[in-house]
Amino acid sequence: MPPLIVKEVTKRFGSQTAVDRLSFEVERGEIFGLLGANGAGKTTTMRMILGLIYPDEGKILYDGSPHTPGLLGRMGYLPEERGLYPKVRVSDQLIYLAQLKGLSRREADRSLKEWLERFGVAEYYGRKVEELSKGNQQKIQFIAAVIHDPDILILDEAFSGLDPVNVELLKNTVKELRDKGKIIVFSTHRMEHVEELCRNICILHRSKTVLKGAIREIKGKYPKERVVLQTEGEVEGLERIEGVRSVLRLENGRYEIFIGKAEAAQRALRLAQEQTAVSRFEIMEPTLNEIFIKAVGGDPDA
Repeated sequence: MPPLIVKEVTKRFGSQTAVDRLSFEVERGEIFGLLGANGAGKTTTMRMILGLIYPDEGKILYDGSPHTPGLLGRMGYLPEERGLYPKVRVSDQLIYLAQLKGLSRREADRSLKEWLERFGVAEYYGRKVEELSKGNQQKIQFIAAVIHDPDILILDEAFSGLDPVNVELLKNTVKELRDKGKIIVFSTHRMEHVEELCRNICILHRSKTVLKGAIREIKGKYPKERVVLQTEGEVEGLERIEGVRSVLRLENGRYEIFIGKAEAAQRALRLAQEQTAVSRFEIMEPTLNEIFIKAVGGDPDA
């Protein structure tokens, strides 16, 4: 049995249904992607998993059992809305938060120093949060979620406000936590991060599930509609090929060709080869971003 099961869960606030009959499972050592636009029901779902609110229907099981107060120490949460106190020192509030999760002060202090050292911000131990840059505040917020070594980790927009170097640092950290067997529910608007980190996803739209499953299998259900062509010289006539919907001409002899029929890709290749040398030709699988837009914006088969 998977250690985290969300089964037919519904949550209402008055007449508004925030989550409607949602089901998914997360294995140990998995990063599960929970996706959707603002208001889709992601944060409500995360709060139900954390036990902060309870479903009106359905159930959430942890190793086969419902939520109990004892689970709080096994959970870590990085909310989208940052919750650190700006005028309180980093050490004071993170040690306090770790103690609430069951660590002794000595254990909390040791864990904090290890994480600060790992993230290259050891000098901020005694600094007030307001004295840190937004990126370093985000690192501290992440540490607050993992300082007590939780089994279940809920990450909502974990990489928000970070530069590319620190995004890579946190991504590698999340992967290491996954490899240690953590159960991770991950939400972000950056679909390229989801493709890199997650094996299974669930896309919510207006409280309902519109797409769910393994990313590899989901991509296999959508047509390949984009061709990347790189040539030494100019290519004329691509737009007139039967089955080509549009052509985007980029710099340095690169073209993105959008097709409605699979045969159009080979026709475009033959036309290019007749005119110039071809250095790259690739029929691209749909990106998760493209699939997301189709899933929430209309019929995927349209």
